[in-house]
Amino acid sequence: MNRKKLKILLSLFAFNSISLYLFFSSSDHHHKLLPGNHKPSPENLKTPPGNHPHFPTSPRAKPWPILPSYLPWSLNPNVALRSCEGYFGNGFTRRIDLRRSSVDKKSRVSGGGGWFRCWYSGTLQSSLCDGGRVRMTPERILMSVGGEKLEDVIGRKEDEELPKFEAGAFEVDAGEGFGDQRKLVDVEFLNRYVPEGAISRHTMRALLDSIRLVGSSEFKCDQWIEEPTLLVTRFEYANLFHTVTDWYSAYVASRVTGLPTRPHLVFVDGHCRAPIEETWKALFSSLKYAKNFSGSVCFRHAVLSPLGYETALFKGLSENINCHGAFAHDLWQNPDDLKTARLSEFGEMIRAAFGFPVGRHRILKPGSGHNILFVRREDYLAHPRHGGKVESRLSNEQEVFDALKNWASNYLECKINLVNGLFAHMPMKEQVRAIQDASVIIGAHGAGLTHIISARPETVILEIISSHFRRPHFALISQWKGLEYHAINLDGSYADPRVVLDQLNNIVKGLGC
Repeated sequence: MNRKKLKILLSLFAFNSISLYLFFSSSDHHHKLLPGNHKPSPENLKTPPGNHPHFPTSPRAKPWPILPSYLPWSLNPNVALRSCEGYFGNGFTRRIDLRRSSVDKKSRVSGGGGWFRCWYSGTLQSSLCDGGRVRMTPERILMSVGGEKLEDVIGRKEDEELPKFEAGAFEVDAGEGFGDQRKLVDVEFLNRYVPEGAISRHTMRALLDSIRLVGSSEFKCDQWIEEPTLLVTRFEYANLFHTVTDWYSAYVASRVTGLPTRPHLVFVDGHCRAPIEETWKALFSSLKYAKNFSGSVCFRHAVLSPLGYETALFKGLSENINCHGAFAHDLWQNPDDLKTARLSEFGEMIRAAFGFPVGRHRILKPGSGHNILFVRREDYLAHPRHGGKVESRLSNEQEVFDALKNWASNYLECKINLVNGLFAHMPMKEQVRAIQDASVIIGAHGAGLTHIISARPETVILEIISSHFRRPHFALISQWKGLEYHAINLDGSYADPRVVLDQLNNIVKGLGC
């Protein structure tokens, strides 16, 4: 009897296995999920028309990490103008559909053609845009190739590295039966939703101006990128502050457009490689320069990231953004237009991208003490037009460092570890590690201090400011993140080590030492 039951069970198991195999191998019974782990939309179900020599598979898209300070990015039309969410979060409340994909009402399957839309922020006075079935023809973008070694392009002019777009550098599939080519947007649209403002060369505006609508019969592609892809143009690509504004803009664009995974990245510029690229690669799924593609490239979903100059991080240098950092949990329960957790969320994103823990608080191991990180300014070759010399903001930096070193070794109340932050010669991952492990970050005004965007909530900032460089960059980032901030304003560029030590003593006492 038992043997008979066993035979029946084995037969049922075999039958079910065969049934499952036939079900999942049959294209008539299911649709494959598109790359990116999201359900297919009507716009991208249809196989693209034309002959495609190959469809290279993109590197697997990275998932979004779990971030303690994350708050939903879903569209909220009630976001107040010039509120903190308007500046730092999803203030892109006006949607402009420039091209809709035709969809069969019964089958809900795309009848052909791509789509394109923009999201406008009245607070930032800028737009981010995205579209489906977008073709890029690199030969119509006039710029250097990009991605070269720095030493191979010494002396190259910046103008050669910035893109100039010919008509049709980018195109959108307008579907079957579409007539003659025409522009996607006109000057009136650009002036209203992508104004130049104080930006002398607005490359994303120029990219939009180059986009043409073409019929499906003309929409031929040498290769396809199946997963969402960010198109980014950088200007001051070797400067950490300006690069952080680009990182933040790319992050916001990814979240506002609801990308289910971290997008791939295409640099629409011709800059050479820089050490900062390490963080771009960590944050996003992959990276490639536009001119490194051979032939035309078609994107299932392309997202145009606004310029870093259009972020609140940059705009706050010239306009009053009255926002203060707060914990996401508190804002979830009690929303406040004058508070934000977005920069804390982004700082956690950077740490998570490198595989570091993203908990709110630092857990000190017994006997480990407090790290005091002194961010140094060093000579290094930044870009092809740079002489390798960095302008000094603190004329006696070594004297101050030596005084701090002596003070730390003789401090008896608790263990103090003075960390020599020679960032110009450290990998980006190690720079971020030094920031996250620091209880106090001290340094002269300079781009390296922008790393405080990745600092933990209880970190204290001490900035030494020369009278020649009184700029609010790091006071503002500290305010917007909710970090404790102190400044020593110098008369000239010389800092009395005793003044620095007095400030540091008071800070350390506040840490419980």
